[in-house]
Amino acid sequence: MVEKRKPFIRLEITEETTADLRGRQSVRTTFKLSERSIDALSILASQLGIKQKSLFDHLIQDTQALKVIAKEFDDFSSRMHRIAKTYVVSRKSLESLERVSMQYDTPRDALVEYSIERILPLLAREKEKHKKRKLLLEELHGYLQNGTKLLQQAEKDLGQDDPVFLEMLNMMRVVKNCCQGVEQCVTKGNKIENF
Repeated sequence: MVEKRKPFIRLEITEETTADLRGRQSVRTTFKLSERSIDALSILASQLGIKQKSLFDHLIQDTQALKVIAKEFDDFSSRMHRIAKTYVVSRKSLESLERVSMQYDTPRDALVEYSIERILPLLAREKEKHKKRKLLLEELHGYLQNGTKLLQQAEKDLGQDDPVFLEMLNMMRVVKNCCQGVEQCVTKGNKIENF
């Protein structure tokens, strides 16, 4: 006879939990935004290594900031060319955006665009970091070249079987892998240079 095990922890799903889970559900929605806003969101998400959805949700779920934007909203100039772009956002973020948009009679697209404008200082800081990363990569390449010369000298003076040469060889493999990793980071960040 198989004995039934008692559950270790008993969890109950409440209406509140269910609503919260539904709020996290992803939905697609389209906004008409300036190319600059679209690029800013894309570049910063890539630079920080997070999904655009996470960044977008962070911006839109800040209802206090949305209300401030809506209160100060003046004109969402139709002269600027805007592009329709579909994003994946959480249902909760979209509902928050819709609520503030209706409450203050402010276009959704304007709230989104001005919310994205709030991240531009962060983007500027990331651009400065990118410049420093490029300089460090140049120095790292020099370090790799010097290490390679030193390794060649050790091979010539000591031979390939010498323990010191083998330790240096291992070290240079690690440095080369590190250099490649840094190159990938810098390459990924190159998009930010033209912003």
